[in-house]
Amino acid sequence: MAKVNQIEKKALVSNWNCVKFQILTHCFLNDVQLSPAEIECLTLLGIEQESEISTFCVKAFEKNIYKSPQSVRNALAKLEKMNLVTKDGINKKKISLNNIPVLSTGNILLNYKILSVEAN
Repeated sequence: MAKVNQIEKKALVSNWNCVKFQILTHCFLNDVQLSPAEIECLTLLGIEQESEISTFCVKAFEKNIYKSPQSVRNALAKLEKMNLVTKDGINKKKISLNNIPVLSTGNILLNYKILSVEAN
C-alpha cells in the first residue's frame, strides 16, 4: 500500500474569507490568473449571489475595491470575457458568478481533498 503524506488544517473564518477561499481555489484549480481587486470583486458577487449591475458597481466602489463604479463595470466586462461572470437581461442587467460553485449563506464547512501522485 502506498504511503500518503497528509496535512490537515482547520480554521474558523469570516463569511467573506470563506467565499474568497472558494473563489481562489476555483481559480487555482482552473489556472485562472486574477488581480487582487478582481478576486475581491468576485468575492462580493459570490456573497451577493445575483445583483443588478448598477447597484453592484456602487457597492464594490463603496467597499473600496475599485476607484469608481465605471472601473467596476470595466472589471465585470473583463470577467465576463473570462467566463467567470454572466450578465442576464436587457434593461437593468443582473450579474452573477458563472459556473463557480460558491456557498455563501448559513454555516459552511469546506472539505477539499487534493491528491498529488508521484509517477514511478
